[in-house]
Amino acid sequence: MVMLNFDDVNRKNKEAMDTVLKSYSETAKGFQAIAAEAVDYSKKSFQDTVTHFESLSGARSFEAAFELQTNYVKTAYENFVSEATKLGEMYSDLAKSAYKPYEAPVAAAAAKAMKTAPVVAPAAA
Repeated sequence: MVMLNFDDVNRKNKEAMDTVLKSYSETAKGFQAIAAEAVDYSKKSFQDTVTHFESLSGARSFEAAFELQTNYVKTAYENFVSEATKLGEMYSDLAKSAYKPYEAPVAAAAAKAMKTAPVVAPAAA
């Protein structure tokens, strides 16, 4: 007969709740950092666009306007790729930190399940 130890159950429930709350807190901070980064990029991108159109309106020839536009598009693309890479890394780090608190309990549960799993012999052919 298995006796239920309420103290152990309460302690494990508290540990689980603490893990969940810590994970949610870290996840929220990660999303806030991503949102702040996206806002900063959007502001800078908008300002770069405004500056570009101001300089474009002052172009004296088609060739000068073409060169300004070409440089702007190249720079905008490079900035976008850089920002996309940075945001991708931030999302990856967020996913890793969100999983971190569950890593040890999941590994322990998997190890326990492997120890108690019945061994099935292969069927004869």
